[in-house]
Amino acid sequence: MRAAFSAVKQILCVAAVLACAAVAFCMTRLPVFDRGKAYELYYTANSSAQSEVASCPLAVKLAHKTAGESARYDGDRYEELFARYRATLVFCESAAGVENYYCYSPLLGDPVDLGGRLVNLHIAVSAEQTVAGTPLIFGGY
Repeated sequence: MRAAFSAVKQILCVAAVLACAAVAFCMTRLPVFDRGKAYELYYTANSSAQSEVASCPLAVKLAHKTAGESARYDGDRYEELFARYRATLVFCESAAGVENYYCYSPLLGDPVDLGGRLVNLHIAVSAEQTVAGTPLIFGGY
């Protein structure tokens, strides 16, 4: 009887450890941004050719390794995103009516090197919308 009770305790302990590991793994795959009006995941770091607009980003991130992600929002959300990610502005540029802010955030993952400057948060603001991406926004915005 004691042996059976001990075996059950050991099985429950292993199950608890596995459950904790599964929860921890899921937490590493949580989407970076709030969903917004569209959420896009990128599968390769050097091209936007392999990307997907995801209705459930967590499910996609659990199943696939991603190299980046972005979210679209209505209106100008630059200041809110900049503050939320405790970002430091690295540089900015304007093109075709879009203001691009290239930032570094200690809360986000690995940065990319852009001309000797490290960037892991890209925020693009137009008259209609804001797009935020990490490490960069791939494709169009």
